[in-house]
Amino acid sequence: MIGYYILLGAIALVSWLVSRTLKKKFEKYSKVQLRNGMSGAEIAEKMLADHGITNVEVISTPGQLTDHYNPKNKTVNLSESVYNQRNAAAAAVAAHECGHAVQHAQAYEWLKMRSALVPIVSVTSGMSQWVVIGGLMLGAAAGLGIGYYVAVAGLVMMGFATLFSFITLPVEYDASNRALAWLKNKNMVSQQEYAGSEDALKWAARTYLVAAIGALASLIYWALQVFGGSRD
Repeated sequence: MIGYYILLGAIALVSWLVSRTLKKKFEKYSKVQLRNGMSGAEIAEKMLADHGITNVEVISTPGQLTDHYNPKNKTVNLSESVYNQRNAAAAAVAAHECGHAVQHAQAYEWLKMRSALVPIVSVTSGMSQWVVIGGLMLGAAAGLGIGYYVAVAGLVMMGFATLFSFITLPVEYDASNRALAWLKNKNMVSQQEYAGSEDALKWAARTYLVAAIGALASLIYWALQVFGGSRD
């Protein structure tokens, strides 16, 4: 277990460093005001209109970095700072979330795969580790038998969460690529503003990368615990 806690600590440290850098980047680019004077909400509405999407609503949501696209009710949810502000960071986030709306409208395969996994992951992700631990404890107390299979079932649950994390990567990177291409092709931002938007989205994507690596590392660790012992 000590090795697992060291692994968790290392992942948590990297995640904290990336999140801290991300916040600093957004603070920095929040000071780069857009020459066109458009707010994040206006940027989002124009990107949707330019892609012929008329059934998605842009709304404000409380909090910071709480921006997301909801495919169920077709809303682009922008945090208050992004919704109202007129800077490079707001433009980047607004366009990125609209990138997800465009993916949805165009039936982007990776988004469809991720959406299909949501019901499974929402149920299994929170309990998977405890199922593995319970199986290992049962196996240690009463011999392998059913405990082994319980632990394997926990690994399968954990595997779905890991798969979800990795499928999320192309979804997020593609949304950023769509956002940046639109910002550039429509001349929505100056060269300086574009550079800021690109850098902000790059660091945002790294949070998902760290999460995926962490999920894989955790899966491998517990798989070694389950399959590392002999099944006499």
